Amino acid sequence: MNSNMIKRVQQMQRDMKKAEEEIANTEFTITCGPVTVTVMGNYTIKSISFEEGFMPSDKEDLEMLSDMIVAATHQAQEEIVKFTEEKMQKYQALLGGFGF
Repeated sequence: MNSNMIKRVQQMQRDMKKAEEEIANTEFTITCGPVTVTVMGNYTIKSISFEEGFMPSDKEDLEMLSDMIVAATHQAQEEIVKFTEEKMQKYQALLGGFGF
């Protein structure tokens, strides 16, 4: 590799690291019924909150609440995957040119 190519690869590594940090620090907030879940781009659950006045009254309500938390969390995870793919797409195309 010539020095120009090495510099380009090093710059790409810095840019990829910056993109990874941006992804990790991005919040993804999803509301499902009375439940709002916020998940960070590194898949850490930041918060789960409930609509003011929401109070499960029986076992059926608790099961529904559990389902809504799971659904909102899964949807947030899907958003993270989509966002990550969009952010990293240009690097994948560039890496393909290097035979990776």
